[in-house]
Parts: sequence; structure tokens; C-alpha cells
Amino acid sequence: MRFIIQLIISTLAVLITAYLLPGVEIVDNNFFTAVIVAAVLSFLNAVIKPIMVVLTIPITLVTLGFFLLAINAFIVMLASHIVDGFHVKNFWWALLFSFILSITTSILESVKKRDEL
Repeated sequence: MRFIIQLIISTLAVLITAYLLPGVEIVDNNFFTAVIVAAVLSFLNAVIKPIMVVLTIPITLVTLGFFLLAINAFIVMLASHIVDGFHVKNFWWALLFSFILSITTSILESVKKRDEL
């Protein structure tokens, strides 16, 4: 049940963020496509991102951790190529999408935690 709630929160965050950014598009604002995007992003963050973080430790240290933002943008771009109906125009929109998605997800999770109390 916890996984389904987290997936719904991520889906809502993806829909809200895509609505806010003109460079990111979910075709026809399809809820099912947003669910797939949230699931793919979760999978990529769980499998691909740790590998990329380990492989790029030197450049991450030199940039004081800012290269992790580039890794997040790359993950979003990869999800854009995997999921039909989810389009990101370029790297900068992917970077902004990942940043706003993190903020939106945090807000939605804080609302969920407040409701649990």
C-alpha cells in the first residue's frame, strides 16, 4: 500500500511539474502516462543513478556536488526517451524539471505526513 501511495504522489508531482513548465510535455495530460513516467523515474533513480554517481565521484568532488544536478537531468532525459508521450525539449528543461519535481514531491509528501498525524 505504501508503494502505491508513493507512486500516486510521484504521479501528481509529475503532472503538476509538467503543467508548470512549457518545455516539458505529457501528451494530452494523460494520467496513465504520468504514472508510467513516475514509475520509470523511480526505477532509473534506483538502478542507474547509483551507478552513475559512483562512476562520476571525481567530477562530483571537483564541482562540489553540482554534477549531481546534471545526473538528475540526464535521468529525466533518459525517461523522456523511454516513455512515449513524455517529452523534454532539452537538457536545461530537464534540469529545471528535476529541481521542481523534487520540490513538488516534498510538498506533497509533507501534506501526506501531516494527514497521518
